[in-house]
Amino acid sequence: MLKKRDLHDSHTLFELMTHPDVFPFVRQKAASYDEFLFITKQTIEAEERGELISRTILDEWGTPIGTINLFDIEENAGFLGTWLGKPYHGQGYNSPAKEAFFQELFYELGIETVFMRIRKVNIRSIKAAEKLPYVIKANESRKSLYDQLNANEDVYDLYEIPKDMYTLHFLRNGSSQDDSSHLLEA
Repeated sequence: MLKKRDLHDSHTLFELMTHPDVFPFVRQKAASYDEFLFITKQTIEAEERGELISRTILDEWGTPIGTINLFDIEENAGFLGTWLGKPYHGQGYNSPAKEAFFQELFYELGIETVFMRIRKVNIRSIKAAEKLPYVIKANESRKSLYDQLNANEDVYDLYEIPKDMYTLHFLRNGSSQDDSSHLLEA
């Protein structure tokens, strides 16, 4: 479902990223294929330096369908950035991709907190985040961070995924990755 970023996936990912329903919500935007290659190479190098963590999301056949990233890593916390290509919206890939990523982040890479800043106009992402039982809306509980994100104007909602809440959910429910019925959710 996930693999480390690879330049070989760039053409497919660039085509998916440029769709008008996807592009406005992608953090690492590229106006051309060459620029996307350059950004992907920079992403791979930044991961080697420990600045971010980035994975390609794959469908059941190993085809790249999007990316999932942890940006701005500081003090074992970072900001989640995820996008899926338009043909894969509503096909149930979001939750299993996040669960696989969180497993790696929390239990292999030592991350303690994942934050999500979601544009208030991005209703699709807000609904997806609020479906996850281990997500906390943190506009009030992390007020200083929320204010920092919205310093210029009120653009983002802030969500938090603490390792302990994710662990509690995982221990109670097990991994939905093992249950193929979850593929039709979202």
